[in-house]
Amino acid sequence: MKKLTCLGLALVMALSLTACGGNNNSSSNSNGTGNSNTGSAAGAQSTDNNTQTDLSGSVTTNGSTSMEKVVLTLNEQFMIDHPDVKASYDPTGSSTGIEAAKNGSADIGLASRALKDEEVADGLKSTTLALDGIAIIVNADSAISDLTVEQIAQIFKGEVANWSEMGGADGTIACIGREGGSGTRDGFESITGTEDVCVLSQELTSTGAVIEAVKNNPQAIGYASLSAVEGQEGIKAITVNGVACSEETVLDGSYEIQRPFILVTKEGETLSEAAQAWFDWATSAAASDLIRAAGAVPMV
Repeated sequence: MKKLTCLGLALVMALSLTACGGNNNSSSNSNGTGNSNTGSAAGAQSTDNNTQTDLSGSVTTNGSTSMEKVVLTLNEQFMIDHPDVKASYDPTGSSTGIEAAKNGSADIGLASRALKDEEVADGLKSTTLALDGIAIIVNADSAISDLTVEQIAQIFKGEVANWSEMGGADGTIACIGREGGSGTRDGFESITGTEDVCVLSQELTSTGAVIEAVKNNPQAIGYASLSAVEGQEGIKAITVNGVACSEETVLDGSYEIQRPFILVTKEGETLSEAAQAWFDWATSAAASDLIRAAGAVPMV
């Protein structure tokens, strides 16, 4: 009997130990599950940090066709960084972009010229995004490689009508320019002193159209934004007073024919959260490399 009793006690103790061991394993599994949940929470925190903001909505820009490459480059990156934001660009020309900022049909107007006194008096504000050289372009086969600002003015006024008078081959000069209201035209004419006196063979409504016209006419001369000219075949940008149109010469002021790329907003009116974020980012050093890659000269 004593032996049976002892065996019984031993069996009870063994079962108890097994039960305790099972509880320990259960506890261990529970802790493992807890750690897994903690890891999930950390993962969620990391995702929030990567998202940075919960921006959504739209950013509408309207205006200068010369700013197309710069603005589209900025819009593309901004939408990558903020997938829930739609950033759009309407290439209507500087004057229309300024009016869009004034009447509220766009968040931000785009102009490739400084605001006029009357536009500032209407409550508009300009912020310079970048500088841009206005390249003087001729057909790639032209013998002309350099002109002074005075010679350029004489050509566009019609005072010089044949390339032979400028050291080129005999041929009637065809001056290609932009339409009235264009920021590029305004900048070109104000610098060369040709306001309201240009004699144009063609008056076109976009930078791209001017480039194509010069490309297709061996006797043509025109003007276009540096950002639009770089990498184009069939044309060449001549030097002005011996200075090439480049980022360096625009920034140091040695290239004379240049103008600003500006963002136009209305004084006292608050932009949407998405539009303000776009504006702040585009005018910061974070966007400088993108602006430079698009052919303009960033301000920061």
